[in-house]
Amino acid sequence: MHDIHAIRKNPTEFEQALNRRGLYGLTAQILSLDSDRRVLINAAETAQADQNRASKDVGAAKAIGNQTEFERLRALMAEKKSKVARMQAEAATLDSRLQDLLLALPNLPLDRVPAGKSEDDNVELRQWGDRRHFEFSPAEHFEIAGVKLGMDFETGAKLSGSRFVVLKGGVARLHRALAQFMIDLHVDRHGLQETWTPVLVLEEMMYGTGQLPKFGEDSYQTREGRWLIPTAEVTLTNTVSGDLADYASLPRRMVAHSQCFRSEAGSAGRDTTGMLRQHQFEKVEMVSITDGETGLAEHDRMTRCAEAVLEILGLPYRTVILCAGDMGPSAAITHDIEVWLPGQDRYREISSISYCGTFQSRRMNARYRPEGGGKPEFMHTLNGSGLAVGRTLIAVLENGQQADGSVQLPAALHPYLNGATKLSNTGDIIR
Repeated sequence: MHDIHAIRKNPTEFEQALNRRGLYGLTAQILSLDSDRRVLINAAETAQADQNRASKDVGAAKAIGNQTEFERLRALMAEKKSKVARMQAEAATLDSRLQDLLLALPNLPLDRVPAGKSEDDNVELRQWGDRRHFEFSPAEHFEIAGVKLGMDFETGAKLSGSRFVVLKGGVARLHRALAQFMIDLHVDRHGLQETWTPVLVLEEMMYGTGQLPKFGEDSYQTREGRWLIPTAEVTLTNTVSGDLADYASLPRRMVAHSQCFRSEAGSAGRDTTGMLRQHQFEKVEMVSITDGETGLAEHDRMTRCAEAVLEILGLPYRTVILCAGDMGPSAAITHDIEVWLPGQDRYREISSISYCGTFQSRRMNARYRPEGGGKPEFMHTLNGSGLAVGRTLIAVLENGQQADGSVQLPAALHPYLNGATKLSNTGDIIR
């Protein structure tokens, strides 16, 4: 959400920032609506004052028994009252249109965000890890012999339709172990507070973090009007919705393991094989709530938290900074972490770490009292996957696959599997 006062003050800078998002001419539209709204509000206030004076005159005419003047003034007052109501209604309509327009606008990219329109314009920051050399042609995750029995897409489709999967046996156990490993790492080493939240939220929560109105088609809504969360970012960030926090309580660093639900309306035909893009999946989500001075440093910290998961698992990755045209609408800057998948012979996104500034907190009215007092300020919010559990499972399977169809598992997961080190080619977890 954007501050209309800031847009009035710096319209050229605001328009230039929107241009980097591929949006043009909206600043003039915003200012025109705002100007018309303010004119109507001022006119309504003037008319209201005239109405109040007319009301006093009506009372005075009645008090002296001047019936003719009383009737004339009463008719005039009724006319003014109707005029005030009409102008107030028109101003409210313009205000609603202005708010809808502001709600639909994306966040403004920071100056350090590279220009560009698509993922082809993203800029690599760094790479980590050596890609394994295979003595055989590596398979995609769903083609590995030890995985096939434990990754059942046919039953998933029978139960729920396309883009659902049933995990069984060793694969299901490995999936669960990965989520537990991530949570323990973020809590014990990175100092995040483990949090459990609902997966159903009220509509205003989806507006608060920016999933609505833009991504309504990509999410699921129940008949009662609640929404299934596309990520725990929605619930974790909205824990401060409407709050006025003390400066000493910041930063707040939270992590949650949750089910996530996305209709993937905009991804028809993409990644239809395997479990790379599912309607229901699990994620370990990180959210930080900070003040304005530490927000960007927190962004780097969260990126390192996500990268650490892959490094401990021994999975090669690269980190990129998204260009202005490829960022999500709530982000001011985003780091994507892409894990190497040898079965696809390419890097694939496994985490997005975004700094949103005050964009979400303005929508949620989440503020804090500055250190030393002063006017309350809006909190700064950040979110990022730490990591997507299903995609991490895919990376473990593909990078650890052996010629016989078994999978060698990362050492960090052995304690979560009672010392087991391998997924056999028959789908069992074994030592």
